Amino acid sequence: MIATLSSATLVGLSALAVRIECEAGLGLPGFSLVGLPDGAVRESRDRVLSALRNSGFSVPNRRIVINLAPGDLRKEGTGFDLPVALGVLIASDQCQPREVELERVFLGELGLDGQVRPVRGCLALVMGLRENGHARLVVPWQNLAEAR
Repeated sequence: MIATLSSATLVGLSALAVRIECEAGLGLPGFSLVGLPDGAVRESRDRVLSALRNSGFSVPNRRIVINLAPGDLRKEGTGFDLPVALGVLIASDQCQPREVELERVFLGELGLDGQVRPVRGCLALVMGLRENGHARLVVPWQNLAEAR
């Protein structure tokens, strides 16, 4: 199954939407992250897998492929952790999203314990996303006042 969620990245001071596509398919178990991720984004693999385990979910014994689209845009930061984790849960049938949830843009870093942590640049991300018609955002609790 393929799960698709939305997130965003900053390019300078501009926010650009990023589509998170997650497949939990057949093949040798593994976790691949593609779509020009920087070092912090590549490290999300370890944060996400630990967060899932420590939150009571199972890490699927499948081949997990995460695509951050568009593929030609460099992605930076730790704010993709939350949508990647949700994508893994949906793609591995560990949770069923409601349609309204899939219309949201997700931002958030994950701790190894599964706790959602704030992201840098939240104000610029929210402002840029709103300008581009994204009205429904999910941000970490610590970023809520800034996002409003």
